[in-house]
Amino acid sequence: MHELKVDPIPFRRMFECEKTFEVRKNDRDFQVNDVLYLREYNRELNDYSGRTMFRRVTYVLEGGQYGIEKGYCVMSIIQ
Repeated sequence: MHELKVDPIPFRRMFECEKTFEVRKNDRDFQVNDVLYLREYNRELNDYSGRTMFRRVTYVLEGGQYGIEKGYCVMSIIQ
């Protein structure tokens, strides 16, 4: 399981199932079937809101191709 901070607007879009992907620096070796523990984080207040959710990774597109910077990845995620 990976615990990740998420800004309020993307968090809301994921909560409403409008955003079904996540772009991250791949410093955790994200893999298919990993569970993401997402915590809403307000950078202005430097604090968590208390809202959380879990998402499962269904696909990982590694960087270094298709215009994605090497060392980053795009993950497809579902509830």
